[in-house]
Amino acid sequence: MSSLELTLLYLLAAVLGVTLCRGFRLPPILGYLIAGVLMEPHTLGLAFGQDAESIRQLGEYGVVFLMFVIGLEFNLHKLRAMRAYVFGLGLSQVLLTMLLATLGTLFLSWLLPALWRVGWQTALALSGALVMSSTAIVVKMMADRLELETAHGQRVMGVLLLQDLAVVPLLVLIPALGSPPEQLLAELSLAGLKAALVIVLLLWGGQRVMRWWLTLVARRRSQELFMLNLLLLTLGLAWLTEQAGLSMALGAFICGVLISETQYKLQVESEIRPFHDVLLGLFFITIGMLLDLRQVALQWPLVLLLLVVPVLLKLALVTLLARGLGASAGVALRTGLYLAQAGEFGFVLLTLARREGLLAPELFHPILAAMVLSMLATPFIIMASNRIVLRLVASEWLQQSLQMTAIAAESIDASGHVLICGFGRSGQAIDRLLEREGIVTMALDLDPDRVRQARTAGHAVVFGDATKPQTLVAAGLTRASAVVLTYLDVAAALKTLATIRGLAPHTPVIVRTQTDHDLDRLRAAGATEVVPESQEGSLMLAGHALALVGVPTRRVIRIVQQHRDERYGLLRGFFHGAGDSHEDELQADRLLTLTVPAVLAGRRLGEALLDATSARVVRLRSREGQPVAPEDDLVLEGGETLVLAGQAEALERAERALAG
Repeated sequence: MSSLELTLLYLLAAVLGVTLCRGFRLPPILGYLIAGVLMEPHTLGLAFGQDAESIRQLGEYGVVFLMFVIGLEFNLHKLRAMRAYVFGLGLSQVLLTMLLATLGTLFLSWLLPALWRVGWQTALALSGALVMSSTAIVVKMMADRLELETAHGQRVMGVLLLQDLAVVPLLVLIPALGSPPEQLLAELSLAGLKAALVIVLLLWGGQRVMRWWLTLVARRRSQELFMLNLLLLTLGLAWLTEQAGLSMALGAFICGVLISETQYKLQVESEIRPFHDVLLGLFFITIGMLLDLRQVALQWPLVLLLLVVPVLLKLALVTLLARGLGASAGVALRTGLYLAQAGEFGFVLLTLARREGLLAPELFHPILAAMVLSMLATPFIIMASNRIVLRLVASEWLQQSLQMTAIAAESIDASGHVLICGFGRSGQAIDRLLEREGIVTMALDLDPDRVRQARTAGHAVVFGDATKPQTLVAAGLTRASAVVLTYLDVAAALKTLATIRGLAPHTPVIVRTQTDHDLDRLRAAGATEVVPESQEGSLMLAGHALALVGVPTRRVIRIVQQHRDERYGLLRGFFHGAGDSHEDELQADRLLTLTVPAVLAGRRLGEALLDATSARVVRLRSREGQPVAPEDDLVLEGGETLVLAGQAEALERAERALAG
């Protein structure tokens, strides 16, 4: 098999594996692992020879770019904001897991010397690999399940952040552990000294040099030059730390940290992402290829032991630590379930221990198999976590019921209120504006600190997940006059819209977005109006610019309003009321809501409004309350709701036409 054929085989396996996993809504990493296992020489025998070894070496660069991205995302502000979870729960988990795993490994070596015999150096290296959980799988699934801001989601993110940081000293420690016993202390001291020296030099003077160099490159205004420069910096610092006797991954991490302190961070993230994703996929394929299924079959009892014991150990330890640090039983158990598996950095440390001679091949394969199996099981454990918690934690039902009762108690007297989902800056601004107009509001938020402070200040805010139907019902959705979704997460907004439309199809919903990219999707999902921040920001900028260059204020207001009316359908007119002046009627279009009578069933919308062509259809909803595109050739069924815009005479003609 030629190099090209083997490369095509790798790409085909990766595409099929990722496609299969995406079809089942599983993380793509699992697809790469499965593809690697199937291509392992003793499985299908497709990967062999020097070409396969070259691709294995290429896959190692995926680790380099993974560490670079971790460094790029390193944020002191985030560390400070999550310090209770990072340095409390996270640090405790890392230290206690390493201690218990080291002692357990040595005990197993004493108990089963014929099957498992290792020294304390190997036990310490294995404990470092066991500490890690899968950041890629867990974060992806929590994002899909909208759990990043939940109580257990915050704890999981804090632990994962500390684990990522713990990789750095472990990359220095494990090569030193592979030294002869008589040189071990000297090697550890030398490795620590070199690591400290390299890090101090790079971080002390590296930030100014990095900022100066990236500015110099950016001024050339060449995307190709900027990309080449990123690759040079990442691989160059990786080579530098390797020449110092340290890991390439450490140099890549430092490079990411240095760039994260410059103004080019966001640009670098977008430029480096394709290399990171492709090479990381290759890395996981090569991990799967390292798995010798023959050895696994011969040692299946050991594989099963190495799968069950570490998972249960991490589950119990994380759950107890989270519980001891103030989490409820349900939150603590969910945190443990999400962090019980092995992680991608565990593979990195395991292969490093093997390369340094700390791990014999007959032990490497069963350990690797157990780690792969635990990662494959992770999505299913997370998807079943709620059922597991409800079954094992007797108080979970009661706590959820109490939470719903607290929300219902807050909204029990509210009717015709505006339900605000998300009480961040936008939600608070909306709440203050509505409060000045005497409109009752009710807000849901998932930040316990924000909820506590807002309630202390007298705002009607409760802790609750707006994507869950029971929360919306408890908050009085069916009695609400309108719902405002203030968070920018489109997936969460779509999920919330689907829930609202199932419970209260006629309640108007206003959705906030960053841009108008997903405007059609949100409207199709049931949003009454979508407000993109970028659009409003550009209108305000244009208005200020016109005023500063001397355009009269009234004309500026008219121009901005004209563009806004063109952009927002429901702002093109107003619903007429008894208190409206004649001047208001002349200056702006009216809005009129009509129900299509049954006698017009079977006729097309354009034919029904043929005698009222000057009235335009702003919105059309079906009998079930779902939004429908108001096309002229749409066949009416009767019972639809029409919102028409136009002058009074045009609306009167339209009303007569629709009366049959």
